[in-house]
This record gives sequence, structure tokens and C-alpha cells, in this order.
Amino acid sequence: MSTPSKLYEGKAKIVYATENLQEYLTYFKDDATAFNALKKGTIMGKGEINCTISSALLNYLGSKGIKTHFLAQKSEREMLVKAVQIIPLEVVVRNIAAGSLCKQTTLLEGQKLPFPLVEFYLKNDDLGDPLLTVDRLNIMNIATVEQINQLKDNALKINQYLIEFFGSCDITLVDFKLEFGLDFEGNLLLADEISPDTCRLWDNLEQDIEKRVLDKDRFRRDLGKVESAYQQVQKRVLTQIEKLKNT
Repeated sequence: MSTPSKLYEGKAKIVYATENLQEYLTYFKDDATAFNALKKGTIMGKGEINCTISSALLNYLGSKGIKTHFLAQKSEREMLVKAVQIIPLEVVVRNIAAGSLCKQTTLLEGQKLPFPLVEFYLKNDDLGDPLLTVDRLNIMNIATVEQINQLKDNALKINQYLIEFFGSCDITLVDFKLEFGLDFEGNLLLADEISPDTCRLWDNLEQDIEKRVLDKDRFRRDLGKVESAYQQVQKRVLTQIEKLKNT
């Protein structure tokens, strides 16, 4: 069997070509980065955990009618996905003020927002992934007006499904990042991953503001016990998936 051809290697994943031009194989790494890769490290077992969580959640969203690139989890660290051309945008949905939103505004961490806030950031490390207005998006021709509206509509639907799902896991979905891509037919698909790397998750069973953190903020802020937090999210997600299968 021939060695898979590497198409792209990012901070957290490697994408390989397959014998099918319309399918890619994504390998999840243990590498961890923060602050646009200014901080680097390793979270042992992260690749397996994030691949498993992402597979479960993408499959769940697919069952709700959300079109995604997910096809199958091929191994503990490998996900088979539909080949897409990624739109160079990070679509961020915020339910509670935290992170950069607090640094850039007068909002306090933990403040519940009156409505889900959808933001668009340019995927460009050299520029620091800047926040873009809709008008800037239009001028830069990154996405059409129709695609921008579709991105926002999809993000809000996904947010509602994930709020309900994580809520049943006793986890608050504070905010999260999504990426989308276009397949060979031009269909817009949810891509990338959904995991503690891309979501800010707080444990509803923990009152302490540091101990409640179940996501990459533990790595960013040197809170410790990063691996156990990721493992806890995986355990709760898979338990809830099993409950849904049996109902």
C-alpha cells in the first residue's frame, strides 16, 4: 500500500489525500498551540480525544440536518472527510463573554450575552487572525453575500444544537469556533473539528472559576490538569451520545 500524500499540516491536524479525489484523511496531533502559535506544547492523548469528540459531534449535527464534511472515524486519531476547499474564515459564536471579547470590550468574563454573537475572523496567522466586518468581507471577496448569510444561519443553528447537547452533559457552551468549506459541487459544509480545542466549555458541576474550565484555556492560562479536562469532556459527550441512541 502506498504512503498517503500529505496535502497540508496545520497546528493540530495533518490532511492526507486518499485514492478517492473527493475524500481526505485527517490525522489529529497531540500538539497544542495558543496565541497564534506563540505558545507551544503537547497535550498527551489530545489527538485521540479530539478526533473521537469531533466525530461524535459532527455525526450528531449531521443527524440534525447540518451538512458536514464528516464521513467516518477510521481510527483513534484519523477521520475520513469529504474533500472541501476551506473558506479562509473562522466563524466564532459567543454566548457568554470570555477571552478576547472581554479584552476588547467593557464586558466582564461570565456575563451572559443578550443574544448569540456571530463574528468572522480572517484565517491569517501573519495578520493575527483579525476580526472582519461584513463590509470588509464583501470588499475582500472572501465570500459572497449569500454565503455570509448562510454561514451565520448555520452557525446559529449549530449553536442551538450544541447548547442543548452540552447542557445535557452538564457543560456550558461559552463560545466556539467553526470552519466551513465548499465541496466539489459547491455545497457549503461544516468542516474542521468541534472539540475542547475549538470550544470554550465550563463545567456546570464546578463553582470554582478555574476548576470549571474544561477546554484549551487550561493550556493557555497554565491551569494544569489539561489532559484530565479533555478526558472529562470526552467521557460526558460519549455518555450522552449513548443515551440518545437508546432513546
